[in-house]
Amino acid sequence: MALVVIPVLALVLSLFVGRYPARPEEVVRLLAAEALNLDRLSFPEALRVAILQVRLPRVIMGILIGASLSVSGACFQGIFRNPLVSPDILGVTNGAAFGAALAILLGAPISVVQTAAFASGLLSVGLTYGLSRFYRTTPTLTLVLAGVIVGAFFSALVSFLKYTADPLEKMPAIVFWLMGSLAKASPGDLGFAGPLMIGAVIALLLVRWRVNVLSMGDEDAKALGMDVERHRLVIICFCTLATSAAVSVAGVIGWVGLVIPHIGRMLVGPDHKLLLPASASLGGAYLLLMDNLARSVTTAEVPLGIFTALVGAPFFAYLLRRGSGWS
Repeated sequence: MALVVIPVLALVLSLFVGRYPARPEEVVRLLAAEALNLDRLSFPEALRVAILQVRLPRVIMGILIGASLSVSGACFQGIFRNPLVSPDILGVTNGAAFGAALAILLGAPISVVQTAAFASGLLSVGLTYGLSRFYRTTPTLTLVLAGVIVGAFFSALVSFLKYTADPLEKMPAIVFWLMGSLAKASPGDLGFAGPLMIGAVIALLLVRWRVNVLSMGDEDAKALGMDVERHRLVIICFCTLATSAAVSVAGVIGWVGLVIPHIGRMLVGPDHKLLLPASASLGGAYLLLMDNLARSVTTAEVPLGIFTALVGAPFFAYLLRRGSGWS
């Protein structure tokens, strides 16, 4: 029950955070009027825009992105049997960054930037999987190493694009996108990435028992009759879909997919039937908390990726000291 209440409570509280002064009772009455189709025109237009067009899409997007990154991270840590793995291990983040940076450099509108980031993220993981098939060594290790190679390649391309970009306009836009933010979240972004993230996370929750089997090791999984390659590929595809959709609308937001699964493992144990729902709940609430801090601590909004790293890095060090229940 607590795992349901926490993200809902975080969502409601996040609606009250922002520059526009809105009293809690006003926000509640506005949402009730919208849900029940009552007298919506009695509310000030500025309040309707601030809550319905700005804050509500933003907090929903924050929950979906946090849940997507956390569930993907928990799945990858399980199937690769490595507590240091995060959703970008196969190069999806660097690939998406390259697509977005290229679109920004070419002066494309935001919809094209998001589409390019999403497609490039999928392409990078496709290249990683294709590269891993060339070698006949340990499949899991080869896949991870191929992800490192592809990720480094796209990272170099991003650096090249930043080097050639206009330093007064395009360069700041690329750098700001790479630091991650929900500042430009809109109902259109939610309509583009929301169904992809929701569908991928639901699919991962439905197959979470397979993550349990894969986390036992390839030999044990095969002994239980599982087609290891096929099931691993299916889970990677869903994780890539969720992560790429999240990165395409919010930029690069690190540490969520690495740290949150460890916190979930401390609370509910290593069983992925419980760990994945817990990671989704904690990840959504955590990203909303970080976003509230990012837009509140200074007069100008701080990029979200900075806060997730500032909080995530020392907390991960604490988890390593304490032990997160990984086995």
